[in-house]
Amino acid sequence: MRVQPLIAVEDIERSRRWYQRLFDCVGVHGAGDYEQLMMPGDDTFFLQLHLWEVHGHPNLEPAFVRPGHGVLLWFEVEEFDEAVTRARDMDAWIVQEPHVNARANHLECWLHDPDGYTVVLASPFGDVE
Repeated sequence: MRVQPLIAVEDIERSRRWYQRLFDCVGVHGAGDYEQLMMPGDDTFFLQLHLWEVHGHPNLEPAFVRPGHGVLLWFEVEEFDEAVTRARDMDAWIVQEPHVNARANHLECWLHDPDGYTVVLASPFGDVE
């Protein structure tokens, strides 16, 4: 099984560029209302971006609550410090600065993407003693 989360966004290009800068990933679909993001060399995508209100999909109607309410997009990254540096270089909205999560023994940095979704960068579990 592979998890392939889809988030509804207001602007595909803006969101695609934001995630590409943060993760150094590539877009592989390229439509104006939908995108799939993949790491170079991988054979499957890890995140889908979809415009609100197109194709008649349920739950992609206008949002009545803030997008991402109750959702955390959690990404384990091998090169945590580099990912945080990229986030800072792109002036990402950092909600919680890098810190140690003592329960998971790893580093975390919490961000908001351009649509308000919470994105968590995490080093591998057990990375910190």
